[in-house]
Amino acid sequence: MTRSFDDMEVEIDHIAASAMDPTLAAVQLLSCGEDAMARWVEGRGQTPTHDEREGFRLLALHRQGAKGEPSFNACRETCRELAYHYNLVTTDPDHPETRRRVQMAAMTAKHLCLFVSAKMQVEGIGEFCCAAKPMRAADHSTADLIADHRSPITS
Repeated sequence: MTRSFDDMEVEIDHIAASAMDPTLAAVQLLSCGEDAMARWVEGRGQTPTHDEREGFRLLALHRQGAKGEPSFNACRETCRELAYHYNLVTTDPDHPETRRRVQMAAMTAKHLCLFVSAKMQVEGIGEFCCAAKPMRAADHSTADLIADHRSPITS
């Protein structure tokens, strides 16, 4: 079983605040992203894949988790961004921007964890977050839009 979202968030905050080796930080942040995606897959009653997509298990997990769930594509670019920051840090850990890159990876990993956690509680959140038309609708408040999409995936 993967770690809890709370544990992931604590770890991400610790990494962001620490001065640990940047390569180790990038590996741990990518692991947090993978665990968030694995929890989503497990929550749908599936076994998380160990395959890779474009060299990353994270991207394979996203692909697995998005099958039959179009609104889950909302976090596709977040997964790709986390992989991008991982690559930046691990290919040139001595770069002058490495600390900032680790911080960006931490923010991206946390965003992914928060999205997946919320998605598991509010099934339609991806449709709400990514659809500009409902957000512009004058006759709906934000609370109404979220309430219209409540349908937990897991019990």
